Amino acid sequence: MEIRTAKFIISNTDVKKCPASTMPEYAFIGRSNVGKSSLINMITNHKGLAMTSQKPGKTQLINHFLINDEWYLVDLPGYGYAQRGKAGRDNIRRIIESYILDRMQLTCLFVLLDCRHEPQKIDLEFMEWLGENSIPFAIIFTKTDKISRGKLGENINAYCDKLLETWAELPPMLTSSSEKKEGRDDILDYIAVINKSL
Repeated sequence: MEIRTAKFIISNTDVKKCPASTMPEYAFIGRSNVGKSSLINMITNHKGLAMTSQKPGKTQLINHFLINDEWYLVDLPGYGYAQRGKAGRDNIRRIIESYILDRMQLTCLFVLLDCRHEPQKIDLEFMEWLGENSIPFAIIFTKTDKISRGKLGENINAYCDKLLETWAELPPMLTSSSEKKEGRDDILDYIAVINKSL
């Protein structure tokens, strides 16, 4: 898939104010500091489309970007940012859960995982919740340039083993490096295949 246009449309905290459209939406989510904004900018080939920051927990809104006037890319707030405080975390959880559960246009949720780390409880619990609510999702392992290929394989296998303890089958898995612009075609091809099937 070629990205011809990528336009910011709206940011908000209320799922009811999301665009009134029937176009498919592909949302991106992950723990704070997983490299979500950099990945979105890499995928769309627009350097400043999503706001990147050295400080985690920057995205606190549902951000809609219209791609090729055909589908929406949605940038969701990161989960699990400890320094936000309980009230802040509860508010972010409400924003995330209301979008995921109530947004009929959500076609696939991409869950971003930092490939350098062993399976994290918060990520596993989040994916378990997605499964319980029948939310279609795929995993993108980010920052693959930061570790060796061998270690990457080990860490992905560790996630697979952990997931298979409770899942009958594994979700689709993709790998990416925003730094080296790797994984872009695979992610866009995955979206294109789903779009064609709709």
